[in-house]
Amino acid sequence: LMWKHGIPGRLRFKAFKKVEDAVVYIREYAESVALKPARQVGGKGVKVIADLQAYLSREKAHVKEQHAKIISEEHMKGYMDIEDRILIEEKVEGPEYTLQAFTDGRTIKPFPLVQDNKNAYEMDIGPETGGMGSIAGRGMLLPFINMQEYKRSAEIVKACVRAVEAETGYKYKGVVSGQMMLTAAWGPTIIEFYCRFGDPEAVNVLPILKSDMVELCQAIIDERLDKVKLEFEDVATVVKCIAPKGYPDRRDLAKGHPATIDEEAIKRLGGRVYYASTDFQPDGTILTGGSRLVEIFAKGKSIPEASGRAEACIPYIRLTDGWGVFHRSDIGSEILLKRRTEQAELVRGVYKYRFRKGLVGKTIEWIPGRGKIVLEA
Repeated sequence: LMWKHGIPGRLRFKAFKKVEDAVVYIREYAESVALKPARQVGGKGVKVIADLQAYLSREKAHVKEQHAKIISEEHMKGYMDIEDRILIEEKVEGPEYTLQAFTDGRTIKPFPLVQDNKNAYEMDIGPETGGMGSIAGRGMLLPFINMQEYKRSAEIVKACVRAVEAETGYKYKGVVSGQMMLTAAWGPTIIEFYCRFGDPEAVNVLPILKSDMVELCQAIIDERLDKVKLEFEDVATVVKCIAPKGYPDRRDLAKGHPATIDEEAIKRLGGRVYYASTDFQPDGTILTGGSRLVEIFAKGKSIPEASGRAEACIPYIRLTDGWGVFHRSDIGSEILLKRRTEQAELVRGVYKYRFRKGLVGKTIEWIPGRGKIVLEA
């Protein structure tokens, strides 16, 4: 859709029905790729196949082909219910963020930017999850995304909403979320869309919504969203997810453990509890459901302050049978914010240079024996 309508922030991709065809393409493609099922999979479907200069030797090409075959066959075997099973995109790097918005099909009202943290463990290591926590800054922005990038992200989302109407004849109404990345190719770039709030990103923004939700929903129905205000408290927010050990790879081990959650103590510390993968028993016992148990929300004048408040609440969530829980204490920390900011500054310098040189959206590759190849966006 983005390619057909010339919307910026798009990535090159190919869709395949057969694993065999995808493997051949991956083997011959001269760059690293991101491989994912061609449908929504709860934020956990992406696998990266690094190129490692595989086109330089037969041995390396064989390694890449075998890697692609294993991932394609094993990772995709659970997605036999869709026609185009495999989506292969060019791999890009940069800080990710989410722009959630209301739309009535004509107007979009964007929310404050939020960044989710997908990796299970500290400093972005470990398997990907549905999200281990998220941050949102004051003034609608994140510390590493500026206002120009925020506005450009909103313009991309709005253009896609209008493209849906152009293709279908129907206005898309409701919530739309753009999973974005700041990349060297485009600046704000779309990784994926979903027609719902983000999880856990929604928990960062809905508790600080000042506008009347019913009025907003009615305005969406009546196509007069441009007539109402979307207002939020001017605070930073942090969400931290607590999960039983075993998550995300061994959910069978993470399931069925009795939990105790002291909501009153958490409230006194300035936090708020949102239940997630929990199984409430008739006698009042709470059992773990195998995924993230609860999400702790806290707000403050800064992201680190909100992070500290959320962190203080963690000891009041425990499993009573001795099984352990874990969370990411680094989410919202100064050190992780510095890391994100440095990454954004590096990417920003490249994409601004590309803007000046007229190279936005283009990829230039040099392949031995073939020379320079310019791929147009």
